[in-house]
Amino acid sequence: MTATLQGRTILVPESRALDLFSRMLEAEGATALRCPLVQICDLEDARPAQEWVAELIRGRFDDVIWLTGEGLRRLAATADAQGGHEAFVAALGRVRSVTRGPKPACALRELGLAPALAAATPTSQGVVDALAREDIAGRAIGVQLYPGDGTAPLIAQLRELGAELHPVTPYRYAAQTEAARVVDAIHLLAGGKIDIIAFTSSPQVDRLIAVAGEAGLQDVLRRALASIQIAAIGPVVEDTLTRYGLGPVLRPETSFHLKPLVRAMANAERRP
Repeated sequence: MTATLQGRTILVPESRALDLFSRMLEAEGATALRCPLVQICDLEDARPAQEWVAELIRGRFDDVIWLTGEGLRRLAATADAQGGHEAFVAALGRVRSVTRGPKPACALRELGLAPALAAATPTSQGVVDALAREDIAGRAIGVQLYPGDGTAPLIAQLRELGAELHPVTPYRYAAQTEAARVVDAIHLLAGGKIDIIAFTSSPQVDRLIAVAGEAGLQDVLRRALASIQIAAIGPVVEDTLTRYGLGPVLRPETSFHLKPLVRAMANAERRP
């Protein structure tokens, strides 16, 4: 059977699973063009993450909210560096883990654990909705955040519900990730060289828009994106694109992983 993405050039923002994503697209006949939009870096000061891990191990939290798999893995690495891997895993086994989506759930499974409560919708609002069904006033909740202000509404709503929050942001984004290459990608988009751009995280969208603004290419980018297919791994990324006035967006209906994203793009190509 002919590969369903044969001849298509897909712009793939850098991500933790970049090689896997590219191989999956190439198996469908596509050309995967890599663009370094976001680089995840270690914290410049690791002490807040170390102190958070110590609080978890001491039994300070009733619940822990995991927003990203990357965050959980980096906090586990922080525990490992302090010789506390077994204590970290044991502590996670005693608290209730609440996950926003499939990525943190996968990271928990890597530790031999599973979420006790998963948001029905893989968004921060989905986490709030899941917890709002019960009385969480006075509960000590560790909250793994990601860089930027996208988690501010989550924190505000949980505090309104009376929770005692203990947030931690265990990694940072490199603010100037190869801007020249991002500008080159914008010119490729504008020149009609790209058929699909596939986003796997909201920071990728934010960074693309920011670089376009810095280079005076906002209108060029918007016109280019209006003429190609925009794909997103799930509703969180779709919401970010919508906030910037970008769309329509192609995404999986359920199961927000790389494989369903590739399948959604392939299925779109099959349609007459």
